[in-house]
Amino acid sequence: MHSKNADIAALANLLGRTPGSVAMRLVNFASCDPILAERNIKGLSGGKDQCMPYWEEFCHDRESLMYESEQILAQLQNTTIEKKFHHILDVNTELKGESMERVVKTRVNQEVFRQMILSVYDNRCAITGINEKDLLLASHIKPWSVDVENRLNPQNGLCLSALYDRAFDKGLISIDEQYKVILSQRLKQHCTESYFEQYFGCIEGKALTIPFEDYKPNPLFLEYHRDCILQR
Repeated sequence: MHSKNADIAALANLLGRTPGSVAMRLVNFASCDPILAERNIKGLSGGKDQCMPYWEEFCHDRESLMYESEQILAQLQNTTIEKKFHHILDVNTELKGESMERVVKTRVNQEVFRQMILSVYDNRCAITGINEKDLLLASHIKPWSVDVENRLNPQNGLCLSALYDRAFDKGLISIDEQYKVILSQRLKQHCTESYFEQYFGCIEGKALTIPFEDYKPNPLFLEYHRDCILQR
């Protein structure tokens, strides 16, 4: 979070501010982050009181405010959110009003979540290391439909390639307390099949690769996945 970061410089340009002022505000917000506090990283606490209300509001309503922030950003970029995210908005043109807005909001938030998760995992599958972005997905640990509050929480996501995303979603694989892969009993029934060792036997017990330790999957979310989704 420094003024020479290209993303910070680009944002500062849109806001009509200096990169140094934007970087300083980000470090103010860092002082509000409990994950950083656990690592004794204090940020710049001089602006903490001013930033904390915004931090708390966002954390308690990520879904609405993430979408609102993307709308504001699109306006600053002299475009619309529909044009900016046209590649994912193949929506039914018969939808109107609130129905259309609901679909657009959901898809935009899901795309932003994907961008966050791929960034956290350095654009690599946490199991295999595959780094072709078109093969990578942001897997929710607690499903989108189950936990509204944590839909956009980066600690509720894993970066997985398509095969393992599907297996995780269907409870054929999960992650244990040591962040190692476990296979479901249902999947192990196929252990004599030729594909089993090549794609699944070889990953059993393998530790996830998580470049940014601050955003390790939340242990409580993983416990939910093992208890409620993993096919015993």
